[in-house]
Amino acid sequence: MNGTSFQEKLKKFPVEIGEMYEGQRIRRPDMYVEFGGPDIPKKFELVRVKPLEEVEDGKIVVLGPDLSDMKVGGSYPIGTLIEAAGKRVDKDIEGVLERRVHYFMNYIEGVMHLNQRSDIWLRISKRSYQKGLNSLKLVGEALMMLYKSSLPIIEKIQVTFYTDLPKVEEVLPEALAVYSARDARARTLKDEDVGEFYGCVMCQSFAPTHMCVITPNRIASCGSISWFDARAASNVDPKGPNFPVPKGDCIDPVKGVYEGINKTIREKTMGSVKSISLYSMFDHPHTSCGCFEAIAFYIPEVDGAGIIHRDFKGACVNGLPFSTMAGHTSGGTQNEGFCGIAVEYTRSSKFLQADGGWQRIVWMPSQIKERVKDGIPPDLTERIASENDVKTVSELKEFLKQKNHPVVERWKEEAEAGKEEAKAEELAPPEEAAQLQPTLFQPTVELPSTAGFRIILKNAKITAEKIIIKHAEKAK
Repeated sequence: MNGTSFQEKLKKFPVEIGEMYEGQRIRRPDMYVEFGGPDIPKKFELVRVKPLEEVEDGKIVVLGPDLSDMKVGGSYPIGTLIEAAGKRVDKDIEGVLERRVHYFMNYIEGVMHLNQRSDIWLRISKRSYQKGLNSLKLVGEALMMLYKSSLPIIEKIQVTFYTDLPKVEEVLPEALAVYSARDARARTLKDEDVGEFYGCVMCQSFAPTHMCVITPNRIASCGSISWFDARAASNVDPKGPNFPVPKGDCIDPVKGVYEGINKTIREKTMGSVKSISLYSMFDHPHTSCGCFEAIAFYIPEVDGAGIIHRDFKGACVNGLPFSTMAGHTSGGTQNEGFCGIAVEYTRSSKFLQADGGWQRIVWMPSQIKERVKDGIPPDLTERIASENDVKTVSELKEFLKQKNHPVVERWKEEAEAGKEEAKAEELAPPEEAAQLQPTLFQPTVELPSTAGFRIILKNAKITAEKIIIKHAEKAK
């Protein structure tokens, strides 16, 4: 599609299309309808590359109710199948083209698109519906225009939307099988096998200080772009959101700290993020936008880590739901003890290796546990709790003791270290003891209240570098 015909089509389109709409949010009171999301379990997006003769260019089909047939404020299942063809369009870029659905959907005025693969969430605003965006066929037309104008190698493209639940359920297994095959291929490489990594800034409209680093051992946090996908995207569209990241010197192989990554991420985030660790959730964890499939989070009461995914309902073992932790994890910030991850990353040999990897995981939803069971060390499978085993941190602690989870050894080591430290302080000579930092132990300390909350510290041990004692000044 040449620039002239593209601009002509834009003029006739009922709503505006452009990068200025990236990052738009459509709140529930403003939405006409939504597809997918946390309340709709059946949804997917899939791109398949086909031979030229098997694709009917410009064909758009809606199998099921269209926008005009839907109830205002309703939530519906959806499946989006895009079939593309071209002499230079290779199957290796299917994942690349698929991730562009997120990119292009958000170009359409009044359309909000989140996530990817079988985790999508799509909303259409009332305002855009009233302006004439009253059919999914128009959404398909916009996608076709954007694909062809951005990627001229695509010669033919057709789109099918499934909104009838039985149809979505019929095609969903095919989509899941394709996702699994792509992920399996990506596992054949290790970070040490390649000369460069890749970056992705597709979500910077939502999180300006976020840049995803994609390596063979660490798939993009959205779960949809592997190292192979990012390489293909960079080759097909050199000016696009995926680009090479030189590895540079490896500063810390355990944490996954690379000089080249840090240099690139400083440039792409305008200095907001200076360093990241690929394989740690504690020391400069990888930033996240909001499209991550799951969150790895620290549980200090047991010195272990948990995993919660987007579709988990209710509160997890620490009493917090996914939405609350997502707010703390997303936005391109670095918060130690919270890290947005792809579910596939849990199968990586470098999965949180600086923090203990699977030896540190103590809780995860049963659905995810079953999904990645083949990646969990066999001796740990039954020692990791799920929502079916425990409901609270206290119950989790008892479960870990009963199962003799590896973190229990950490408790013993920490307890021994505490005893040794206390003993050293007791045996310290007077002159050395005088140099020890002053420590105040209080069974209960209540901090000043804030925002309606009372904060009480139990068995608090407060250490100060020095104590300064002054005469109180008399009030004038």
